[in-house]
Amino acid sequence: MGTASTTNTMEATRLPAGLSITVEKNPPEARLLQLGVKSWPKWGCPPGRFPLKFDAALTCYLVKGRVRAAVKGSRECVEFGAGDLVVFPKGLSCTWDVVVGVDKHYNFDPS
Repeated sequence: MGTASTTNTMEATRLPAGLSITVEKNPPEARLLQLGVKSWPKWGCPPGRFPLKFDAALTCYLVKGRVRAAVKGSRECVEFGAGDLVVFPKGLSCTWDVVVGVDKHYNFDPS
């Protein structure tokens, strides 16, 4: 009988101009409570492609879904999905290829 893995890993993908997308896989519940994730607004979308430019840093926690983010000016593609805590830096432009419809909590930091 197998066991489920609940590893908590952080990956930062370095991008042009020193920008990086950080994906924290399966953060512990204590971390989510500390951040107040459940009090953040929610947003969802069906599968599709969405060009985005972040005028403020965005932190989001995916409740469901799967996304591939293609960063403008780079060949980098960052994948994340349900259970991931993801940080997009201010100034980043990318296109989200939503493979599985997304439901997420999000928080913008304008500083």
